[in-house]
Amino acid sequence: MNITGNTPLVSVEEEGRIWAKLETHNRTGSVKDRMIEYICDRELAHGNIVPGKTVFVEATSGNTGIALSSYAASIGCKCKIIMPSNMSQQRKDMMKAFGSEIIETGFNEFKEAMEIRNQLAEDPLYFSPMQFSNPLNVECHYTQTAPEIMQQIISNNIGKWSAFVHGAGTGGTMMGIKKYIDSKNLNIETVLTVPAEANDKHGIQGIGDGADYLLDRSLMNYVYEIKTEDAIKRMKKFSKETGILIGISSGANLLSAERYVREVDPSGIVVTMLCDRGERYL
Repeated sequence: MNITGNTPLVSVEEEGRIWAKLETHNRTGSVKDRMIEYICDRELAHGNIVPGKTVFVEATSGNTGIALSSYAASIGCKCKIIMPSNMSQQRKDMMKAFGSEIIETGFNEFKEAMEIRNQLAEDPLYFSPMQFSNPLNVECHYTQTAPEIMQQIISNNIGKWSAFVHGAGTGGTMMGIKKYIDSKNLNIETVLTVPAEANDKHGIQGIGDGADYLLDRSLMNYVYEIKTEDAIKRMKKFSKETGILIGISSGANLLSAERYVREVDPSGIVVTMLCDRGERYL
C-alpha cells in the first residue's frame, strides 16, 4: 500500500517566500517513511525480505523506527528498535502500537544503538535498512523527493527555487536534494540546520544524531545553529497559528529558513521540510 510521497508544498508565511513540504502527510507522519519504503520495497522485490519471517531491526532517534515498525506490521513481520532512552515516550508508544520491541540505550547514545543493531543484524533472519550508511537513503531523495519539489514549484508557478533548508539526522534527505541540484546544474543554495548545543545536550530529536553520517557538510552553503528552546517555541507558534501540529526539527527548519531570507534576501523562494507531526512530542 503506497501512501507515501506527493506531500503538499505549502506557503508558511504571508510574503510567500518560504515554502515547506508537509511531510506529516506520509504513511506514519514523517519524512522517514520515504526512505523506509524505498529501501524495503526494493529488498522485498529482490527476495531479501520475506513476509511473515524476516525480523526488522534498526537504530533510530524515533521516526525511522516508527516508519519501519509500520512497514514490518504491514507484511506480518516482527521488528526490534534500538534507541536512546531520552527520546520521547510518544515515539516509543507509536512503535509499540505497531507491535515492535524497543531496546533502549543511554542518553543520546546512538553509537551504542548502532552497535547493538549490527550485532543483531548478523543473524540471517534479520534485516536492517542501515539508515546511517545506506546510499539508497540518499538515492531515495535524489530520485523522488527532489524531482517532486521541482515539479510542484513549476506546476504551482511560485517562482524560482533559490535555497533548500533542512537539518540532518542521517543526512540522506539533504544529500539527495544536493545531488539533484548539482546533477541539474541548478543555482540553488543549501542551508543546513544544526543544533546549537552539543550532540549529547540538545533536544532537537531527529537531527544532530552524534555524527554527520551520510552528510558532507563541506558542500553546504550555510550552516545555521538553532537552540532547542527556540525550536520548541517556533514549533508551538506554528501549530497555534495554523492548526497543524509539527515537530521540533520542523520548528528549527523554519527558524533557519527565516534567518536565511532575512540575511541573504534571495531573489526566489526558499523550500524547507516540516519533517513530522507534533503528537510524538507532546
